[in-house]
Amino acid sequence: MSVQGAAALVTGGSRGIGQAIVRQLRDGGGRVAVLDLEARDGDGDVALVCDVADEKAVVEGVAAATERLAGLDLAFLNAGVGGLAPLLAMTVEEWDRTHDVNLRGTFLCLRECARAMAASGTGGSIVITGSVSGFLADRGMAHYNSSKAGVVQLARIAAAELGPQGIRVNVIAPGTTDTPLFARTDAVPGYREALTARTPLGTVGSADDVAAAAVALAQLRWVTGQVLVADGGVSLRSPIDIAEFLTPADTGETNAEAPR
Repeated sequence: MSVQGAAALVTGGSRGIGQAIVRQLRDGGGRVAVLDLEARDGDGDVALVCDVADEKAVVEGVAAATERLAGLDLAFLNAGVGGLAPLLAMTVEEWDRTHDVNLRGTFLCLRECARAMAASGTGGSIVITGSVSGFLADRGMAHYNSSKAGVVQLARIAAAELGPQGIRVNVIAPGTTDTPLFARTDAVPGYREALTARTPLGTVGSADDVAAAAVALAQLRWVTGQVLVADGGVSLRSPIDIAEFLTPADTGETNAEAPR
């Protein structure tokens, strides 16, 4: 599948990773509808204000986007929220809002987009933005991590159910990505530098890096129910990696050329 001429919907497409996905789709010749709380004219070919946690808003928004694009081939379910609160201090409101947007909102958008694709009879491709936090244990982020773990299982079940109708469902799992949300961590001295040092590729990923992976994943016709990690390798870091405590002498490493 090429994005040339494809009708695509992107939730949370007004900034960050979603905005980069919109830009790359349009650069590739796609027609894009953006659903976002802060949707503005010019965000895509169609811009619709929508709270993904609101069932009525999602049903109407996806229907309007499908009508105005004359179909729906691709959907990128990217809208999400985060937060930081230890379990003992976390409020029900914080928990519910995170799950309402990240898990309930993804379910609602997935259901409506899949209905539109099924009605067309031509199938389609859905990519959900998850996170490496969905399989890591980040203190203070129980609400976020559990919501992102949930979308992976949702995607796997959806892939199994919708496959016979030609609809593929996959997850892109970014690590830390340089977006406006991540910029808030610059208030924590040394955090960005430490994270960069922990990443095998030696940098914090950009929104365009993750968007490119998401758009590529959407086009893989023989892949469904899978999670593609786009994190520069940061999730490869093991807290019990003994190599961190060894010197080159301990491991027998040397700069000398090996004999041939």
